Amino acid sequence: MSAHVRPGWMEKPKPLTQAAKTVALAAVVLLVCVPFLVIVSTSLASQREVVEGGGWVLWPQEPTLKAYQDILDGGIVTHALGVSAGVTVVGTLLSLACTVTLAYALSRPGVFGGKPVLLLVLFTFLFPPGMIPSFLVVKELGLLDSYSSLVLPVLVNVFNLVVLRGFFQGIPEELYEAARLDGAGDWRVLWSVVLPLSKAALAVVGLFYAVAYWNSWFYASLYLESDHWPLQQVLRTYVVAGTDLTDTATSEGTVNAPQTVQMAVLVIATVPILLVYPFLQKYFTKGVLTGAIKS
Repeated sequence: MSAHVRPGWMEKPKPLTQAAKTVALAAVVLLVCVPFLVIVSTSLASQREVVEGGGWVLWPQEPTLKAYQDILDGGIVTHALGVSAGVTVVGTLLSLACTVTLAYALSRPGVFGGKPVLLLVLFTFLFPPGMIPSFLVVKELGLLDSYSSLVLPVLVNVFNLVVLRGFFQGIPEELYEAARLDGAGDWRVLWSVVLPLSKAALAVVGLFYAVAYWNSWFYASLYLESDHWPLQQVLRTYVVAGTDLTDTATSEGTVNAPQTVQMAVLVIATVPILLVYPFLQKYFTKGVLTGAIKS
């Protein structure tokens, strides 16, 4: 046997295998893209096209933004969109600040009470509180019908904390010692040494928090009145429960097809995260793998 024979897993795939992989990949892409195309197309279709298509449109012949104009004309969806954006921005910043500081403290050896606190945090991950205890805590703190109830109960995510802690532990100890020799305190070390080296992990954790806050609807259904609902709860109420929104009528008195408005709300709820993800995609794999492996 020749010494230059490559093992089987390094050999060039056969044409039939390559064709099978191509077909499988194309099928997966179609399964993902076609439903999204139907959603966008239906949201842009006219009422006549939706009726003729049985409620769904694959490619609108008369595209119109009427549904978007109607639901964003200062009505329920507009208010809910502002609520979701505010909760996502404020919640993500607060969660990042709390997670970073706690992860940094738990990553340093010799911190007083560090191990008991870490065990306490991990205990909440293994045994999460139920719905009723969480509701009672929020009620006793006076957070009912307050946007704080969407942020404070989920301020720190244990998985994100573990990822950042592992990432911080992977930073060479010599950098910490050099900063200490220069007279830097803990806050200075965190701000000038740790954070600049942790951009990938911070971007991933920030994306996790932003997606969680943006997609959250369950806590809103428990703690908030309907006039304070975020976009996802409005979307669930209208699309899943089939409840009509009060702002779907046009200024001329005509009404959009229900499917058109439903799909327009769905697009508005989905697009912001899709627009943010490409800017953070280059950090995604690096940040998650580095933090998880080192933890």
